[in-house]
Amino acid sequence: MTTLTAGDTAPDFTLSDQNGAEVSLTEARAGADKGVIVYFYPKAATPGCTTEACDFRDNLSSLAAAGYQVIGLSPDPVEDLRAFAEAESLTFPLAADTDHSVAEAYGAWGPKTMNGQTFEGVRRSTFVVNPDGSVRLAQYDVDATGHVARLRAELLGS
Repeated sequence: MTTLTAGDTAPDFTLSDQNGAEVSLTEARAGADKGVIVYFYPKAATPGCTTEACDFRDNLSSLAAAGYQVIGLSPDPVEDLRAFAEAESLTFPLAADTDHSVAEAYGAWGPKTMNGQTFEGVRRSTFVVNPDGSVRLAQYDVDATGHVARLRAELLGS
């Protein structure tokens, strides 16, 4: 399984977001002074994914003020992402990686064990991609609770 580390080139992607518009890492990088936070989550509207998404929502203005954009990716279809974004008032792009090819390219797709069952799925992971396309930070198998606070502390010192 591929994993990314600091200094690697982040795989580019263009996917549909919750509104059916294209979201591109290249375009996001061009509009971000410090970089793009790309996070992978398993399934919209589940407890852990809702906690994480709402934490990003609640910290979006401070992240944006510091020069970061946020993009969430999951294997959910656009319709599910739209419902999730509307239900939780999420204003950042949620991209539909329905064939999980982007998750695979980032090493965020692989074996998981839940309730004693092992299966392939999204490993909750977060990457910070610099404006030049290099990976600044790669975190795999993060805990949804408190993740954004830990990320803010690392990126913003707060």
